[in-house]
Amino acid sequence: MHDAPLTLYNSLSRSLEPFQPLDPAKGVRVYSCGPTVYNYAHLGNLRAYVFTDTLSRVLRWKGYPLTHIINITDVGHLTSDADAGDDKMEAAARAQAMSIWDIAAHYTAAFKQNIADLNITEPSKWSVATDHIQQMIAFAEKIAPEHCYELDSGLYFDVTTVPDYGRLAGAADDAAESRIDPVDGKRHPQDFAIWRKSPPGEQRQMEWDSPWGKGAPGWHLECSVMSIQYLGAPFDIHTGGIDHREIHHPNEIAQNQAYCGCGDTGAHFWMHNNFLVDRQGKMSKSKGGFTTLQSLIDAGVHPLAYRLLCLQAQYRSELEFSAENLAAALTRLKRLVMTVTALRARAEGEGTAPAAWLEKLDAAVSDDLNTPKALPVLDEMLADKRTSPADRLAALAEFDKVLGLRLAELTREELRVQPKGATITPEAISDLLVERKEARVVKDFQRSDRIRDDLVAAGIEVMDGDPLGWDWKPAL
Repeated sequence: MHDAPLTLYNSLSRSLEPFQPLDPAKGVRVYSCGPTVYNYAHLGNLRAYVFTDTLSRVLRWKGYPLTHIINITDVGHLTSDADAGDDKMEAAARAQAMSIWDIAAHYTAAFKQNIADLNITEPSKWSVATDHIQQMIAFAEKIAPEHCYELDSGLYFDVTTVPDYGRLAGAADDAAESRIDPVDGKRHPQDFAIWRKSPPGEQRQMEWDSPWGKGAPGWHLECSVMSIQYLGAPFDIHTGGIDHREIHHPNEIAQNQAYCGCGDTGAHFWMHNNFLVDRQGKMSKSKGGFTTLQSLIDAGVHPLAYRLLCLQAQYRSELEFSAENLAAALTRLKRLVMTVTALRARAEGEGTAPAAWLEKLDAAVSDDLNTPKALPVLDEMLADKRTSPADRLAALAEFDKVLGLRLAELTREELRVQPKGATITPEAISDLLVERKEARVVKDFQRSDRIRDDLVAAGIEVMDGDPLGWDWKPAL
C-alpha cells in the first residue's frame, strides 16, 4: 500500500479531514450521483465523472478494496430543481416523439460511451432508478407517518422533522431557495416531493401504483434508496457536482435521517466537484448550445485531452473551458506521448519503478486528489536522465493507474483524430505526401509548395522530418 496519509475535503464540515474507511472489512464504499438520461451529457457533467474516477483510482492504488455505485436517473428529475415543472424524461419523449424507454436507452448508451472514451473505470454497479420503484415505495411508506404529509399533488417531506436540515448547504442561500418553485399547500418552502401523483385525466409513460395514488417517485428518493441497498448506511463517500450541495444532497440527507431515525447523514464524506465554466458562465443544458464530448471528437480532439484538461485543475476549483485551453491540453498530451514513445525505443528489459517517484506521486494525490501537483511530478519523472528508460516506463505504469491517461499504451497515431468535416481522406493525404516527396527529389519546389498549401487548406499539418509525417488540425 502507498501509505501517505489520505486527506479529503468534506463538504459537510467545509474542511480537509483524514480519511479512513468506516469498516475496513467492507473496504471503501462510494456512491456517485449519475446522469439524468434525457439528453447527452455536456462537458461540465462529465467533469464530475473524471473527478470520481480519480477518487476511485487513488483509493484502489492505495490498496483499498472499493465498491462504487453510480445511478442512472431515468424518472423523476423535474425541469426545476425541486417540485414543479415537468419530468425531464417525459418532456424529452414528447419533444422527440419517442418512447421514454427508448430515450433512456439511447442517452444511457451515449453516456457510457463517453465514460469509455475518457478512460473512466466503470463502477461496481450501474443502478437504474426504474429498477427500484418498489424499494422506493417501501422506503417512503416507512418514513411517511412521522416525516411526510399528503397533498393533492403528491406526498411531501416536512424538512422540520429532521435535525439540522440544510447543514450541507451551509448558510441560507436565497439564490438556491429561489430555484424551488412553490407548490400550493406545502408547509415550508424547502419541503420536497417524495411521490408525485399523476395529474387527473393524464396518463404518463412512466407511472406506478402506490399508497398515495398512481404517479412517480420524487427525484431525491432514488439516491437514498439505492445507496442504502447496495452500500448500507452509513457508507464512506458520496460524490456529486457542487450544484447538488444546495438542494439534492440536503434532501437526500433528510430522507436518510428519517429512515434511520438518527442524525447520521448517510455518508461519512460528502465530496463535490466545482463547475466547468465558459466565458458566458456555468455550462448548462438549460441554456442550450452546450458542448458534448462527441463534438470535441468530431472537431478532431482526442477525448483524453479533455481528461488532461480536467486533471490540470483541482477538482474543487472552477475550471474554465475554452478552445485555447483545450488546444493547449491536446498539445501537452501529444508531447507526453512523444516523450514516452522515445523512452520505449530506448528501454531495455523490464524496469522497476523507483520508490522516490512513487512517493512523490503518493504525496500529491493523497493531498485531496491534487492532480495539478501530480502532473509536474510526471513531467519530472519522465525527464529524469538518472533513471533508466525501463525504470521510467515502470513508474509511468503506476502514474497511469492514478491519472488514467493511458500514456504507457497511447500512440501518436491514436491521437490523430480525423475531424468530422474533413474533406480529404488519410489515404489521399498519404498519396499527396508521396507526390510532394517526389517533387522535392527532382527539385520541383513550386509543385511541392502547392501540394503543401493544398494540404494546409484542407486542415492538414505537414510535419517534415517527423516520423508521423502529418496530423489533423483540430477544428476548434
